[in-house]
Amino acid sequence: MILRYSRPEMVAIWSPETKFRIWYEIEAHACDAMANLGVIPKGNAEAVWKAKDVEFDVARIDEIEAVTKHDVIAFLTHLAEHVGSEEARFVHQGMTSSDVLDTCLNVQLVRAADILIADLESLLAALKRRAIEHKHTVRIGRSHGIHAEPTTMGLTFARFYAEMDRNLSRMRDARAEIATGAISGAVGTFANIDPAVEEHVCEQLGLVPEPISTQVIPRDRHAAFFATLGVIASSIENIAVEIRHMQRTEVLEGAEFFSMGQKGSSAMPHKKNPVLTENLTGLARMVRSAVIPAMENVALWHERDISHSSVERMIGPDATITLDFALARLTGVVDKMLIFPENMLENMNKFPGLVMSQRVLLALTQAGVSREDAYTYVQRNALKVWEHRTDFKEELLADPDVTAALSVEEIEDKFDLGYHTKHVDTIFARVFNE
Repeated sequence: MILRYSRPEMVAIWSPETKFRIWYEIEAHACDAMANLGVIPKGNAEAVWKAKDVEFDVARIDEIEAVTKHDVIAFLTHLAEHVGSEEARFVHQGMTSSDVLDTCLNVQLVRAADILIADLESLLAALKRRAIEHKHTVRIGRSHGIHAEPTTMGLTFARFYAEMDRNLSRMRDARAEIATGAISGAVGTFANIDPAVEEHVCEQLGLVPEPISTQVIPRDRHAAFFATLGVIASSIENIAVEIRHMQRTEVLEGAEFFSMGQKGSSAMPHKKNPVLTENLTGLARMVRSAVIPAMENVALWHERDISHSSVERMIGPDATITLDFALARLTGVVDKMLIFPENMLENMNKFPGLVMSQRVLLALTQAGVSREDAYTYVQRNALKVWEHRTDFKEELLADPDVTAALSVEEIEDKFDLGYHTKHVDTIFARVFNE
């Protein structure tokens, strides 16, 4: 994580101060539950809450850890400095470090998911607004990068909306799957701690108890979470690449907003580069880079090892912070994106009428011409347009094989742009459910 690609609210989730605050709440709630069960004196549980307004000293905890070589023990030692060693003697009773570490990590991931869900909702609002704005703005659709048939800019935004709406559902599911906690003790058998403690702690933290843990929460949950982040990142790149293509000089159907005073190149003053969407392509790669390590974390030795730990200390903050930034950046790009309808029509007509070839092909077959012959008639005229930039309709009208099957009026009819946009309303109703 670097500040250049970070936003404060998501960064705060992963700060040492936040982590130690969550650790403290886990321990304090566990003490309450154990006191209610009569396992520890109520006075000791109440004493732990004396630290509820304490700002834990990160430097002091690091100092202790330098000696203990154990982060949870270092924290518990520092907590006792605030609570009192006698009052704190029942803290962590029957618990193991993973109870604290794993439950805390899932709290952080849930909080991160809430921010990402809000980010997706903002992006969806921007995509919907632009889709409606350009519902009937005709542009050429492309396959293999080559002109295919007419579509609309609104449909382009609408398909991105539908994709991101699926991602919102995935993110909500990932949040639900990761929202578990475990306070089950060494190897997860509850031998030294009552399951009621786990239930109480999870309820207080907005989690549900992990149905069965070893000494760790199963990492398939985390693999699914980070895989979801990777899919969302790929969708961001999908949109970014389309915008980058549209901004190419020889296309110029859309472009990132270019602000007053912005410079495109240190050498060439004329340049307006798609730097934001290029940046999003790079950020998407970084988010996806967390997916494979998260999946490799699933296979741990027996009831626990810590091979997953170093991985999660990196990918937890990096992937969520980067994706949060990327979603916010993409929302801004979509919201302020420049659209050039005149260029869309000019591009579509670069080879006059050529994009109507399928309509002519179908009309010939419906008029009794075999598909093989119809394809030959249409293609030979289309190739003339490719090679000589002539008008496709005029070539067809001059072809005796074509005019033998179709009248002038029937040929003329096949060049109506409205034919290709007649179902736009139907598609919009499907996408936006309205």
